Amino acid sequence: MRCHIVVRLGPSDRASIAAPAGEPQRTLDVRPDVAGLRFGMGQILGEMATRGLRPTEVGVDLLVLAVAVQAADTRISRVRNAEDSFTREIALWVPVSDPTLWSGVADLIERMLGFLSGDIWRVFFRSRPDDGPLAPAPLGLPLLPFDRVALFSGGVDSFVGATDLLASGSKTLFVSHYWDAGTSSQAACVRMLDQQFGAFGTRHVRARVGVTAGDMASLGSEDTQRARSFLFLALAAAGTSAMPRGSRVVDVPENGLISLNVPLDPLRVGAWSTRTTHPFYLARWQELLRRLDLAENVENRYRFRTKGQMLDEVARRSFVEAAMPSTISCSSVSKARWEGRPPGHCGYCVPCLIRRAAEVHAYGYEPTTYLDLPVLGGTVDPRGAKGEHVRSFEFMAQRLRRKPETAVALVRKPGPLTDYAPGEIRDYTKVFAEGIDEVGRAIGNLQSFAP
Repeated sequence: MRCHIVVRLGPSDRASIAAPAGEPQRTLDVRPDVAGLRFGMGQILGEMATRGLRPTEVGVDLLVLAVAVQAADTRISRVRNAEDSFTREIALWVPVSDPTLWSGVADLIERMLGFLSGDIWRVFFRSRPDDGPLAPAPLGLPLLPFDRVALFSGGVDSFVGATDLLASGSKTLFVSHYWDAGTSSQAACVRMLDQQFGAFGTRHVRARVGVTAGDMASLGSEDTQRARSFLFLALAAAGTSAMPRGSRVVDVPENGLISLNVPLDPLRVGAWSTRTTHPFYLARWQELLRRLDLAENVENRYRFRTKGQMLDEVARRSFVEAAMPSTISCSSVSKARWEGRPPGHCGYCVPCLIRRAAEVHAYGYEPTTYLDLPVLGGTVDPRGAKGEHVRSFEFMAQRLRRKPETAVALVRKPGPLTDYAPGEIRDYTKVFAEGIDEVGRAIGNLQSFAP
């Protein structure tokens, strides 16, 4: 059964919706009054306005669409609403400034969302009420001649990316989304960048954008959040839409191993988390942003680098090494609270293991404190949470050592690489093999063993 999310833009948005009778429908009013957009959109637009930036109305449309995607992804339960308890059928009804333009890219958006979340999406666009522009006027001229927006999460890869961009003198606006226990870490990273480079606040905007449990009548909660990266990239694209045409770039810093998202063993046929930065997905984003005239390019400058290589090659290596304990990589820093401990790196999830291997590769030791598996040595039970991913990495490392040629097929398993030249595909294959080897060497003294 298809679930429908109908986005409304306040009292004047009375357009009829042709959703089939009997299918569940929920309304999401993103502008109940003239005060501005809800769910954090007004916050991010206001932050941009204070820096002299005004996104185009199409850029604001993309934000509204992204909030609808986030609402559907988190408020429609897979178990309750999917026939197979996983693959949901979702329809979004979204008011936009130019429905003809948006309807022309609906198929592309549906394909992107399906690849990202594993669901079946339909997106329907209609004219929004003629109540004037949704983006606030800029408060003066741009503070800097920005030509690039980089995502900044407070993780290692985004911190390395910010350091390299700032050290090179680039004209980058950094965009952060905050929500959970990683927020304090993100703030600490901002302070360190400000101390190192100065005036980071003039080129950094952040907001808490999204729909929570009480904002919309739900169809059951869902915590897989596989579509969350659509919102992050939409925030960046809103920023580039406010910049001069010609060389606008959305910068997505992510190491190649995580970006490719190759399943580690035969039992792990799903993704590690989401396909946030998979090359196919980023190519579709570039296609979308060009067709909507929001940016010219979407780039991942580290797509052919392992995390360890990123730490080795970053512009200010000692600065990043000292900052490592303040960055966050763990897939769930708050899970320690279940045991009455403060948030921190668990030490055994996939992102933690890749991070630990990178630290060992670059520094020869681990600057970060890990709550569990504090030392990469001894034995761990592969049947439990603390050993599951260790065993998976062991399996893949052994497989590639025995048959290195299998990497060529494995890198194509999570998604197509048809947008890329043969030389680039060889580079993707190489970084996958190097990334697995990096982790395999780091956990070489940690054996998975079932007692």
